Amino acid sequence: MKKYELLGQHYTLIEEDKDCFSLQEIEEKITDYFLPFDYILGDYAYDKLRLKGFYEKNHKEVKAYNNIENIEIYKKEHCAYGARTFLLKKEK
Repeated sequence: MKKYELLGQHYTLIEEDKDCFSLQEIEEKITDYFLPFDYILGDYAYDKLRLKGFYEKNHKEVKAYNNIENIEIYKKEHCAYGARTFLLKKEK
């Protein structure tokens, strides 16, 4: 598993479809909005990177739509069919 530093926080790349992770693209897109999240999902639709934050199920801010246990539902309902995705996990 590859490790990266983004906005001063350390992340591990735990899933990646078709070698789609681009450090340069995520560095251009990520903001401090994502710092509280335990996971960051990146998906590509029409060659545009979108990011979505998720929490562990026991996090005080977790809701159904940002619970990591529901990530497959999110991918099915909100990502383009066949979209390339990657998942970063924040190191604690």
